[in-house]
Amino acid sequence: MTKARTKITVIGAGSVGVSVAYAALIRGSAAEVALYDIATDKVDAEVLDLAHGTQFTSAAVSGGSDLSVVEGSDVIVVTAGAKQQPGQTRMELSGINARLLEKLMPQLVERAPDAVFIIVTNPADVMTVVAQRVSGLPPHRVFGSGTVLDTSRLRWRLAHRANVSTASVHADIVGEHGDTEFPLWSNATIGSVPILDWPAEEPFTVEELDRIAIEVRDAAYAVIRGKGATNLAIGVSCARIAEAVLHDERAVLPVATVLDGEYGLQGVALSVPSVVGAAGAVPLAETPMSEHERGLLQASADAIRAAIDELG
Repeated sequence: MTKARTKITVIGAGSVGVSVAYAALIRGSAAEVALYDIATDKVDAEVLDLAHGTQFTSAAVSGGSDLSVVEGSDVIVVTAGAKQQPGQTRMELSGINARLLEKLMPQLVERAPDAVFIIVTNPADVMTVVAQRVSGLPPHRVFGSGTVLDTSRLRWRLAHRANVSTASVHADIVGEHGDTEFPLWSNATIGSVPILDWPAEEPFTVEELDRIAIEVRDAAYAVIRGKGATNLAIGVSCARIAEAVLHDERAVLPVATVLDGEYGLQGVALSVPSVVGAAGAVPLAETPMSEHERGLLQASADAIRAAIDELG
């Protein structure tokens, strides 16, 4: 049942955090949008800038550098952490951001014990495992933004190629949010038509789909090279995930939960189609995959597990 009043709090007033807050504000994701950061001048300025636009939105804005900001939150989106630099992989960020979450998560849980947490801090899959462990919360209440953005990138690219609406493309990126992610081509469709059967003057080929998969995988690096960071699309993506929680939509989204036996995997956070609602995110027990895709999912799990082991 949807609460009469809802609150989303974003942790971190960097480019991603502000984009999440801005997207939530203009989409009307919640009745109140809050922003927290330890940098007082920065967060106060961002909150003021957001608040100046509330005449044209339906949400209230609050925030600051005191952790009391998070009290009463239904959803907390954690974006705080070191920024990914040009040429730097998400995994190289692990150490410093893990230490930050180890300190931050218990404080957030203390002040918002009923909140659902969405982890965006990179590398998001590894940080989701860290955040879930140190919080002591069940996996469905601490999950990563996963490959929701990657899936949006894929659907946009396929829609552009097929000259159809993005909403008519049904294809998911799963696995790691990073270098070992991959599309589930075996059940990808446009409308109800399998993608390789889509009628076009130049039909899709396996080789073209492989090129598109690489393009989507590397899309973040292309954006970082040009503007220094990815922030706008991830902001919209996180607002969308938060809405599924706040409004108990039970929407199926490829977010990253810490798996507990699903797909034969344990203790790693990977993106698979999951039901997202007021209780958090619950991965579907099984999504149809080819044997090749199951092998790719295992490779993603191995990469995440290796990164977790490095952190000790």
